[in-house]
Amino acid sequence: MVKSNITLTPDIYFENVPRTLNMNIRSELYSTNEFTFAVAVILSAQATDKKVNEVTPELFRVAPTPDKMLKLGLDGLKKYIHVISFFNNKATSIIKLASQLHDENSDDLHYKFPEKYHNRNELMKLGGIGQKTANVVMNVLWNAPNIGVDTHVFRNAHRYGWVGDAENTPEKVEEKLLQIIPQKYHPIVNHVMVLHGRYTCKALRPDCEHCPVAKWCNSVDRR
Repeated sequence: MVKSNITLTPDIYFENVPRTLNMNIRSELYSTNEFTFAVAVILSAQATDKKVNEVTPELFRVAPTPDKMLKLGLDGLKKYIHVISFFNNKATSIIKLASQLHDENSDDLHYKFPEKYHNRNELMKLGGIGQKTANVVMNVLWNAPNIGVDTHVFRNAHRYGWVGDAENTPEKVEEKLLQIIPQKYHPIVNHVMVLHGRYTCKALRPDCEHCPVAKWCNSVDRR
């Protein structure tokens, strides 16, 4: 392919890529309510969504709420998620999360986080929820303009030259992206970059032939 004389800017990217995606699907992780979505995101750390989705339907059938997760218990939870990477640590975090959310509403099948947890700092006080997980939860559930920098976002932000070598952590990448990407796109950044990175602008064999922004891309990985 001939290299473009135009840089792939965030404006060009976010005006074109979303047209090729199902923007009604906010996440490919299976969940039944806000609690189970948070659990699924915790399980997805260093694991694929596909692998997580293999275990969560049965898990959430028996433990779809904080109350029922506590009743299932640590050992019971591990039996459902033992095929997921780092399942011991994740199980401990999920049980802690369930205990922190245990209140009079914790057995509601349509469980929603109390309003105070719609704040990232408060959300990060819960078990298993670091900055990346909090960003994903807030973006997907409440449309907050946060960017969960997973492997796809991290890789392609560097691939497009939007961030440099100095942005060597997810936190630094998020900070830079929030600065350079126009605010009107912030609510969709995570969703768009994850799906585009997962299926088109892949790590090893990017599908440039079917990429909607290939003609503007000057990445050294362009095929």
